[in-house]
Amino acid sequence: MHWIEIDKEHVWHPYNSLPSTTKILPVKRTDKTSIFLEDDTELIDGMSSWWSAIHGYNHPRLNEAIKKQVEIMPHIMFGGMSHKNAATLSKMLVDLTGLHSVFLCDSGSVSVEVALKTAIQYQEAKGLKKYRFIACENAYHGDTLAAMSVCDPNNSMHSIYGSYLPKHIFTKAPNIGIDSDCSEAISALEETFKKHHEEVAGFIIEPVVQGAGGMRVYNPKFLEKAKELCEKYDILLIADEIATGFGHTGKMFACEHANIKPDIMTVGKGLTGGYMTMAAMITSRNVSETISNSKLGILMHGPTFMGNPLACSVAIESIKLLLESPWQERVNNIENIFTQELEKAKDLKLVKSTRNIGAIGVIELNDSSHAQAIQDFCVENGVWIRPFGKLIYSIVAYSICEEDLRKIVRVMIEAIKSIKS
Repeated sequence: MHWIEIDKEHVWHPYNSLPSTTKILPVKRTDKTSIFLEDDTELIDGMSSWWSAIHGYNHPRLNEAIKKQVEIMPHIMFGGMSHKNAATLSKMLVDLTGLHSVFLCDSGSVSVEVALKTAIQYQEAKGLKKYRFIACENAYHGDTLAAMSVCDPNNSMHSIYGSYLPKHIFTKAPNIGIDSDCSEAISALEETFKKHHEEVAGFIIEPVVQGAGGMRVYNPKFLEKAKELCEKYDILLIADEIATGFGHTGKMFACEHANIKPDIMTVGKGLTGGYMTMAAMITSRNVSETISNSKLGILMHGPTFMGNPLACSVAIESIKLLLESPWQERVNNIENIFTQELEKAKDLKLVKSTRNIGAIGVIELNDSSHAQAIQDFCVENGVWIRPFGKLIYSIVAYSICEEDLRKIVRVMIEAIKSIKS
């Protein structure tokens, strides 16, 4: 039996049924910013492997980092032990973020789980019983249970679990647009803080871009106000930079658009350049010291693969590679090309709006009924994208060439034009 037949029979893919209701493409290999299927069809990767492969595929320096490390120490438990790669990576994250304390874990969702637990423990350590969180409408923070509980309860893909999840507080999301008027959302946020601050441990937000909840780019002034209110009401600001971190918005971290520093930050995706699963929660010294000096004195979380040496080794090399490259110039060029090319979609009948920032380009349709047909058209024309709902979007590796980037947007637009109304 061919392996793809085994896959069809036994393998459950994300957000899918078994057997799959959609076509699963058999991938043979990857190289640079291309995906090669079993029949040698080449697809330009418009998704950078769910936004993680920021350097493209098979970069020789990243390959070598893993090869070298696997001969030395592929894994070691992190309870009661440490290793040079974990310390080195943690110091790099401290230097990049300006925060102090690093908890290395194994996925973005888990880093959000740890962030929420940390916020609760911080408040407990201060003698406060504050167990709820404020999040924005349209928020997305991951697929595990606590992470889902701070995702939009009405519009998220997780609404099916609503009766099982803890009930948190949701405030109006800022309007779409980097220069948009966010005064109404700020007023709503302030009222939410006034009303609930005595029961709230933290405010969690995706800085500048709400990702899977709608690819909503918003005004950084909203973040500035959120930081101000968190300080006023002794609520921890948790910045979920899993999708936005490591350059995706044109800044190393999206919080920099607002010149703010959160109390807690979560990072993932681009952390290892898309090579291995790894994430981190990073906190201020105040947060870690408050917990460490409390009666309990410890942070209650410990994944088996925490601080995995292979993941640490490639994360170190990925960060070095990013910092040594002209990544800001590259991302700025990507943004300019997205701006130029997406303009051509604005007047199409099926298109509601377009938007972009950094390495992120989005076409929002009027409804979600055409996603599969558009994806199929793109694949048939040499481009891999994975729409969700009415959002046809691309987030690319920073190493993508201009010709391939323009082709991605051109094919996306041609796909929309191909839909018979």
